[in-house]
Amino acid sequence: MSARGPYDAARFHDAYDKVMAKWPEGTGPVTVPTPFGDTHVHVSGPADGRPLVLLPGGGAATSASWYAQAAALSRTHRVHAVDLVGAPGRSTPAGERHPRTVADLTDWLDAVLDGLGIGETDLGGHSYGAWIALHHALHAPDRVRRLFLLDPTRCFAGFRAAYLLRALPMLLRPTPRRVRAFLDRETGATPLDADWLALQEAAVGFPERRPVTGPRPAPQALRALDLPVLVLVAANSGAHDPAEVAARARELLPRVRTAVLPDISHHALPQCAPAELGHRLADFLTAPGD
Repeated sequence: MSARGPYDAARFHDAYDKVMAKWPEGTGPVTVPTPFGDTHVHVSGPADGRPLVLLPGGGAATSASWYAQAAALSRTHRVHAVDLVGAPGRSTPAGERHPRTVADLTDWLDAVLDGLGIGETDLGGHSYGAWIALHHALHAPDRVRRLFLLDPTRCFAGFRAAYLLRALPMLLRPTPRRVRAFLDRETGATPLDADWLALQEAAVGFPERRPVTGPRPAPQALRALDLPVLVLVAANSGAHDPAEVAARARELLPRVRTAVLPDISHHALPQCAPAELGHRLADFLTAPGD
């Protein structure tokens, strides 16, 4: 367990709630017990809507970060935005039994879907959440109708070495000032929501568990994934080479659409809402058939 920095739980939860207040009226929380701990899920949209499960990126992203997409997605889907167990948010790990392997992560997400009463779902994730979503689709393709990956990391290309070097001071000795400086550097001219930025700062020192890491999915497994996939990459992403990510996805996935989102960076997603992102998600998720 990590407890780095001057963590203030009350400050963190207040910042979290301010970002959640940006979600549509009627959004409600659900707690899903799993063998790996209680998972906090925000649910929005019509009760009879097609289920859509959203996974956030790593760090302090949290389920709240989907607020800019929530209203549009909730018009057509029953949205379930998940706080990763063991990461900043309101999910609670079960003692020492928390996900340690990719198999643990897929078992955890299976248990979340079971607890929500979801058999088959549309599934999407950003960054680290996209990596989890892709692994889950490979593990249980019968449970995923459509899959979207938003600037996915370690799915089709590795991190840029320069990006890791820039992140190193924040990772080794995180402080609110270092978090803000890193995000300012990585997002460039994109204005960041003040409440979302306050949440990232308030998460410094959160008692999180070590995140599961692992290799990229095997090429042969990706070539066998027979379901519709949308890969959207950020043109200004410093995390990896956007062109390489898109090209590799087209090479490996048999039923993929790819697009580069202009004038947006990795860390400005998903809380920023470029019009093209909303249009592409809506077109993909509401397309008829499989």
